[in-house]
Amino acid sequence: MKRTLLITRPEHEAPIYYLSKWSEKIIDIAKDKGIDVIDLHRKKANRDRVIGTLEKRGPKLVVLNGHGSDISVQGHNNETILREEDSKAVKGKIIYARSCRSAKRLGQNSIIQGALAYLGYNDDFVFLFDEINLRKPLKDKTAELFLGPSNYIPISLVKGHTAGDANNRSKGLFRKNIERLIIEGPSSDDYNAIRYLLWDMTHQVCLGDEKAIFA
Repeated sequence: MKRTLLITRPEHEAPIYYLSKWSEKIIDIAKDKGIDVIDLHRKKANRDRVIGTLEKRGPKLVVLNGHGSDISVQGHNNETILREEDSKAVKGKIIYARSCRSAKRLGQNSIIQGALAYLGYNDDFVFLFDEINLRKPLKDKTAELFLGPSNYIPISLVKGHTAGDANNRSKGLFRKNIERLIIEGPSSDDYNAIRYLLWDMTHQVCLGDEKAIFA
């Protein structure tokens, strides 16, 4: 059976637009691996479309981009697309939510409701970007410090690594960026990013079965 990935890409404000554009790298790699990609872009990243697709087409890997809270993940125009009672939608799936705080309660509840693994952040997900690059996010080297490592969770899963390994590989890239900036010192334009990179690395978690695999 062909593997299927669902990814949400709202684009209603600058930080969310960055997440959407950087997600194109995930989509490209997934397609190169022969994976069927369901790309819910812009207005398609709404609750009816997300829940309907999760329940009817059953993609095993789910990547959610957008704002979040302890109990929800949001889509386009901050519409709630996943919440605690969506047990049927999460059952049997590996979920990565690049959103604030959703791993604190929503992730835990998703595991109870039958999700295989939930990767995300148990506090705010923070990233810096250079406003000069608002129209070309993929060329933003400051944003890359954060979005490169966070991208590597779904990229690792697409490549066949386990959920736990994907989390560790992503954290390794965060650590590598931190170490490089420490070596470069205060003269680096991105030296002030160190605290935020450390924050994201510390608060990135893998809940559920760390051996879960996208197969």
